[in-house]
Amino acid sequence: MNIKDMNIKRMNIKRVMIVGTMIVAMSFGGTTWGKPAAAAAAPVAKWSTSTNVADKDELLEALNQSSDEELYEALYDGKSLHDIAVENGGNIDSVIHLQVTQLTQQLDARLASGSITSEQYTAQKAELSELVAQSVLTSFD
Repeated sequence: MNIKDMNIKRMNIKRVMIVGTMIVAMSFGGTTWGKPAAAAAAPVAKWSTSTNVADKDELLEALNQSSDEELYEALYDGKSLHDIAVENGGNIDSVIHLQVTQLTQQLDARLASGSITSEQYTAQKAELSELVAQSVLTSFD
């Protein structure tokens, strides 16, 4: 692999991180703009859902990946979550369901803490499934 290829790969992972950050910021950050920093703090989506090392990570299981590193490399190579699931016999519907569930839990926590109103909660929750469905198809070739 030459330096040009390595730089392109670095740019791809940067795109993945930027788009992911933008999705979180657009979907959750917009409701807290203009509030003090302490009030604007929101939970961040977890990459791994397992808290016990012995437990199989739900995302890795749904994508049929053996490790975070394997998943990271596939994303780094510009593949979408959909591409990874299809190539490895994973279940993209499980990935979408898992991400929607995690983001819904975060919305529930934000509503319970009072950092968003019930109207904001309803509007953001209504967009979750479509947002996640679109994001799993995003690749950076």
